[in-house]
Amino acid sequence: MSIIYEEIEIEDMTYVEETQTYTYPCPCGDNFSILLVELYDGEDIGTCPSCTLKIKIIFDEDNLPELNEEEEEEDS
Repeated sequence: MSIIYEEIEIEDMTYVEETQTYTYPCPCGDNFSILLVELYDGEDIGTCPSCTLKIKIIFDEDNLPELNEEEEEEDS
């Protein structure tokens, strides 16, 4: 069981359209992140690549931006 550092509303996160990624500043100086496709898959935990902290993301799938599957297929 992972310990959640904080619960964050998705509106408080930054969305990067080019990478379809939501980010949020981590206290360690890096950023928590989660991909849009992960949110559509029901995932709600953002991770920081530099430390062990995790955040729970509060969101409504109906309010998410449209998933651009063409870009995702190019990355695969």
